[in-house]
Amino acid sequence: MSKDKTKQAVLDAFSFRHATKAFDPEKKISDADFDYILETGRLSPSSVGYEPWKFVILQNPEIRERLREVSFGAQGQLPTASHMVIILARKNATPESDYAQHLLRNVKEVPDHMMDEMVAAYRRFQDEDINIYESERALFEWASKQTYIALGNMMTSAAMIGIDSCPIEGFNYEKATLILEEAGILDSENFGISVMAAFGYRAEEPHRGKSRQAMEDVVEWVN
Repeated sequence: MSKDKTKQAVLDAFSFRHATKAFDPEKKISDADFDYILETGRLSPSSVGYEPWKFVILQNPEIRERLREVSFGAQGQLPTASHMVIILARKNATPESDYAQHLLRNVKEVPDHMMDEMVAAYRRFQDEDINIYESERALFEWASKQTYIALGNMMTSAAMIGIDSCPIEGFNYEKATLILEEAGILDSENFGISVMAAFGYRAEEPHRGKSRQAMEDVVEWVN
């Protein structure tokens, strides 16, 4: 595919995508297509490559219904979505944590003689450059910001193959956390809920086209 055709295909996908409020419950995403969507999330970039996320695919109808009761923004999506994703963000993802040590040693394969240097560099970045050690909440919100990169990539990759989606923040986080804890889904010591996302096929076409501000209202060039 030529560059121009590729660019147009991406723009077409952005125009196609909308925040789907209700899905066709009879239409299901194939395993192959959803694996592709998840792979684009897994391959997403994150700050210092921390990958501070976990993707929980919630298909259980009883738990979905319990979540619907505390999710004003997912009343139509939770009962109808082909696939419901709860994106968790890691807590306390400091460079000294077991998780970060595993990531550096076993995933990034940092040599032993470089570990101390890497850990010190990561700590300076988190502590001095972006100052997220001021509270546990700040550290968690930094991790949550990374999950939104994966979320955006998953929604775009879905749109490029004609699959609809909707990002969802409209729920009571405390009550949703309790529901997932009681179901044995959420390890609250290491993770917190960042955002939810529904995927499937729209039940009806949107009533209006894409509405966005003009380019000149959101872009400033500094030469």
